[in-house]
Amino acid sequence: MNIASVIVDVPARQIDKTFDYLIPEHLLGVIQIGMRVIVPFGPRKIQGFVTAIKGESAFKQLKKIIEPMDLTPVLNQDLLALGDWLTETTLCYKISAYQVMLPAALKAKYEKKLRITKAANLEKLFDDIQGIFANRDHILWQEAVEKGFLSVLQKEVTKGNVEIIYEVKERVKKKKRKVVFTKISRDELISEKAGLTAQAIKQQKVLDFFIQYGNEPIDVHELLAKLGVTSSVINGLMKKGILLQKEIEVYRDPYEDRTFTKSNPLPLTADQENAIKPILASIQGHEHANFLLYGVTGSGKTEVYLQSIQKVLEKGREAIVLVPEISLTPQMVKRFKGRFGDQVAVLHSGLSIGEKYDEWRKIQRQEVKVVVGARSAIFAPFQNLGIIIIDEEHETSYKQEENPKYHARDVAIQRAATHRCPVILGSATPALESFARAQKGVYQLLSMPKRMNNQALPAVKIIDMREELREGNRSMFSRMLLEKIKDRLEKKEQIVLFLNKRGHSSFVMCRDCGYVVNCPNCDISLTYHRFNQQMKCHYCGYEAHVPGHCPECQSEHIRYFGTGTQKVEEELAKILPESRVIRMDVDTTSRKGAHERLLDQFQEGHADILLGTQMIAKGLDFPNITLVGVLSADTMLHLPDFRSSEKTFQLLTQVSGRAGRHELEGEVVIQTYTPEHYSVELAGDQDYRRFYEQEMMVRKLHKYPPFYFISLVTVSHEELMKAVSVTEKITTYIQSKLSREAICLGPVASPIPRINNRYRYQCLIKYKREPGLGHALKKMLDHYQQEMNSGGLQISVDVNPFILM
Repeated sequence: MNIASVIVDVPARQIDKTFDYLIPEHLLGVIQIGMRVIVPFGPRKIQGFVTAIKGESAFKQLKKIIEPMDLTPVLNQDLLALGDWLTETTLCYKISAYQVMLPAALKAKYEKKLRITKAANLEKLFDDIQGIFANRDHILWQEAVEKGFLSVLQKEVTKGNVEIIYEVKERVKKKKRKVVFTKISRDELISEKAGLTAQAIKQQKVLDFFIQYGNEPIDVHELLAKLGVTSSVINGLMKKGILLQKEIEVYRDPYEDRTFTKSNPLPLTADQENAIKPILASIQGHEHANFLLYGVTGSGKTEVYLQSIQKVLEKGREAIVLVPEISLTPQMVKRFKGRFGDQVAVLHSGLSIGEKYDEWRKIQRQEVKVVVGARSAIFAPFQNLGIIIIDEEHETSYKQEENPKYHARDVAIQRAATHRCPVILGSATPALESFARAQKGVYQLLSMPKRMNNQALPAVKIIDMREELREGNRSMFSRMLLEKIKDRLEKKEQIVLFLNKRGHSSFVMCRDCGYVVNCPNCDISLTYHRFNQQMKCHYCGYEAHVPGHCPECQSEHIRYFGTGTQKVEEELAKILPESRVIRMDVDTTSRKGAHERLLDQFQEGHADILLGTQMIAKGLDFPNITLVGVLSADTMLHLPDFRSSEKTFQLLTQVSGRAGRHELEGEVVIQTYTPEHYSVELAGDQDYRRFYEQEMMVRKLHKYPPFYFISLVTVSHEELMKAVSVTEKITTYIQSKLSREAICLGPVASPIPRINNRYRYQCLIKYKREPGLGHALKKMLDHYQQEMNSGGLQISVDVNPFILM
């Protein structure tokens, strides 16, 4: 078995296959499946992943592997198989599938070192190893390769005596701290103390410490603070050879300055009890099952997650919990760290590259049992998964928009099937596709229709802003909302104001009657293009001029829309100068830790009003919030997207759920120009079932998911005619490979027709069952490979897209 199959780090269609390399004799037994290796490829040396080791190859002349980049595999068998599945389902390159599973630190320039682990028994480590390290705390990997130490060291790695450290140049430095310790025995310490002069009181104090607590290394600063001595005392004892000092590496812990109060499992309500029973049964039976946990906001879904994980840990297995990036609030982390302490690793985009790498290593070394993270945490390198939980499963951020274009929900179900464990998809407003699957019995539906402590859902008032305008109120606040804000300020209660900021100035609407200009063929709003005063449908290509008068009521007040958070903050300062406002949007939260700092200030009562966009809609649980105001409910409704009603309903329901979660009753005011739209109306009633039924009728009529699958091919080129003609050829070719039931729409200009001076055209495929579609799309990509390599043409395929722009 001296031949390795390697996927090399070149994302190109014709190289997207394994290449055989000879394993040099001195590396036999060292190279393992799942390791990264350096191989010669043409004139270059590049990184690759070993996917198999075999005894023979169809090729005669094989090049040799230059060296391994790891001593232990970075991808386990489970992740390698997952890579094959990702390549198949998202049509990406193998190399992209493997890269997406690893932390950024492993994709940089490296300097690698080997060192003796803390756990190694130095007496038993035989002389050869001591000789290799020659009293140094590490040796460079290059030295181990050149001097032929690798196979000896590998055995020690397996025993846990030696470990490999990646020094990542430019990206990550290891975090170090100085510790002091002594190598001499307790008796020797006592005799050293006896030999000290009577004046050396401070040195005696230090020796007493080590006599009492043994020779465990202790942080220098900690020792100085504890004993009230200066560093010169320590230096004196080091000169005498009694104490030794070394730098040890410590994990960067983004939460080290925080203590988490230990929390205990809470008694479950009857709803929670009913929901958790089938989950615990599948954990107990080691069976794969997909659960949709549908519980209103504040019904106690998190406690169900925590107690399910508890059961998994008792069985010696591991858990992955995904939460949307936006709601990875300190509150969420606190709940998991409070319950499971140091067993939890946290992965999200707010961490530095170094912190992420350290958290990933804890998982890989099996030092933790639970991972809480955003989308990419689904690839945590666990070996023995017992449960996967996806909270707020309807969130679109679970879909990755660049290659590989995977959806975390699909990956979770695939991984859980391999590990024979349950998946819980939790939401107060499940994605239509998920709820439809639950109705068909593909997922098991678990319902929690009541809030904890039977607290009522907040009362919701819907305000028609057209009426406000007619009655002369030109402010962005309705009179009722303003009155309620003043009332809460007097009562010293807190307020959340939410601005639905997506879809900025992009639709045209009559300010008198609320009429929005829609496409006659698609039942979707036309997008306003300012440069040519045109409106356009991004699904079928229909175009029209902006009317001078409203076609419904003949009013001249027809405008395009958009308001920003800053504008709202300025207006608040004018009308309510005494109110203290914290604004949370992209601008105020871009610095590391800002998100958390602002929420902490709000929780501690340093502000009356929290004003923000999407990021404040979820996961917040503050007892003092009694009023939620939604300033612009409909900006999302008129985006050219068949999911816009669903997203509006979900967002309004989620925001409303922030009010009155504890003793104080909550109230919600939703301001809208389209109060009669079913997604606004039903969000007011928090009636998901009725919304689901209504929206399903619309989807069925227009042949959209969950009744049809969709795939989107986007072609871009610097020349308009080239983009159009390639899209036309692709559409014709794909149509010829599909059954009669499938619908192929195109070529049509993309909703953003030009980015970076490249023209973009699309072809949208709607289908129910097309086993040949994947093969046809692959073949099409192969056919255009040459043109794509020369840089002019770009073709991207998104299976089940979430953004049709």
